[in-house]
Amino acid sequence: MPQLPADEVPIPLSAVQHAIYCLRQAALIQVERLWDENRFTAEGDVLHAVADKGGRRKARGVRRVLALPLASARLNLTGVADLVEFQPIPGQGERPFPVEYKRGKPKLHRADEAQLCAQALCLEEMTDQPVPEGALFYSQTRRRVLVPFDADLRTLTEATVAELILLFATGRTPPPTPHRSRCRACSLLDLCRPDTVSRPVRRWRDQTLTRLLEAP
Repeated sequence: MPQLPADEVPIPLSAVQHAIYCLRQAALIQVERLWDENRFTAEGDVLHAVADKGGRRKARGVRRVLALPLASARLNLTGVADLVEFQPIPGQGERPFPVEYKRGKPKLHRADEAQLCAQALCLEEMTDQPVPEGALFYSQTRRRVLVPFDADLRTLTEATVAELILLFATGRTPPPTPHRSRCRACSLLDLCRPDTVSRPVRRWRDQTLTRLLEAP
């Protein structure tokens, strides 16, 4: 898997979520440095306000750390976990259990899960302890969703990091996602202009197809 040189800017953990949702969105935010707010991003800011203040406390033997800085030298990742619970393991110290706060409810795609898995990969490297699972807490349902970090999710997460490494290295913004229903919830819709960007691509595709069909 390709890796950026040590002196390159690290990849934010949040970029993993953006890249799975829409790689173009990740490029607009991380490469072109564009951002805009909408109702969904504002709700997310409110949800994270308490976690961002940081703090530590212990309850029932579990040590809870808010706003814990994370990093992975292997994957060149950096970021902050909303909450990490360090659960005591008899004779083995503590096992990290990351918890990420999300607005809304569980999604059909795996963007939230991959972001959480990226946190787990950082924690494994930082603590030298296995992190087999974590949880996503959704504001609408007010419940945690347990996320096992199985082989498929780890592969998806590391493959997404590899895509981001290539994206950062080339600096090229890819075309809009084919999952166009996601565009409606994106705060960058007006900046991205997916219909305008996609039109020349569709025209070229249609013209090419027509030439191929008309060829003797």
